[in-house]
Order: sequence, then C-alpha cells, then structure tokens
Amino acid sequence: MEVKSDKINSLQPLIIAGIFLGLGLGGFIDGIVLHQILQWHHMLSNVRPLTSTSNIDLNMIWDGLFHALDWVLTVVGVALLWRAGGRDDVPWSGQTFLGSILLGFGLFNLVEGLIDHQILGIHHVKSGPNQLAWDLGFLLFGALLVIFGWLMIKRSKVINSQ
Repeated sequence: MEVKSDKINSLQPLIIAGIFLGLGLGGFIDGIVLHQILQWHHMLSNVRPLTSTSNIDLNMIWDGLFHALDWVLTVVGVALLWRAGGRDDVPWSGQTFLGSILLGFGLFNLVEGLIDHQILGIHHVKSGPNQLAWDLGFLLFGALLVIFGWLMIKRSKVINSQ
C-alpha cells in the first residue's frame, strides 16, 4: 500500500507543472481569441468602453499586463516541468500531464470568470443582451475542464499505482 502512495505522491511535480501551464495557456487563449481576434472584450471594457482613444489605450495597457501575467504563469509551468523532468522519482504520464493542463485551464476560466465578470464586472465574455448567458457558459466550460482534467489525473493515478 505504501508503494501506491509513493507513486501517487511522485506525480505531484508533474501535476503542479501542468496546472501552471494550463493557467498560462488558458489566459493566452482567452486574451488572443476573445480580446484580440474576436474583440468581444478587453480587460476594462465594461468600465472603460472603447469610445475614446484614451479608453482604447488604457484597455490595451491592461490587456498587455494580462498577457504578461499569462507569460509568467507559462514560464513558471515550463520551469516546474523542467525540474520534474530531471527527477528520477517522477513517472511520466501523458494523461496526468494533459489532465493537469486542462485542470489549470479550467481553473483560469473559473477564477477569471468569477472575479472579472461577476464580482468586479470589469468586462464580460460578450457584452450585450445575452451577456449573462455568455458569462455562465464561460464558467460552465471552465468547470467542465476542471472536472475532466481531474478525472484524467485520477484515472492516471490508478493506472500508475497498479
């Protein structure tokens, strides 16, 4: 029984690295797709609408700071993955790693969706008549990613402990 526990605990560095990568990549996907390509919102677009050059400039600065945070989270994830890769006691599992990335991506959506969309109201996924539906869809997608990622990790732990 102790061997199984050791194997499960030894996956932790891989899981943590994947979560950080998922947080960073989730933020990049949000920023690139929703902010830049679709232009549905920007970081402060609900409190500083894009109706003047100064508001556009301010939103662009905050979008850049948001991307800088995404970059830091991604670099931390890569550094943690590099460290995990140098350890002999960390078993490699694509399922664990992918599940961890999905978990981190989902956590990003849940935290960002709850704080920025609901609590602070600084922007919404897509402002307009159905903005609550878009916001709830974003949260639901995040929750599904967390659940699916967690199930993948849990399943890989069972497989690795046999």
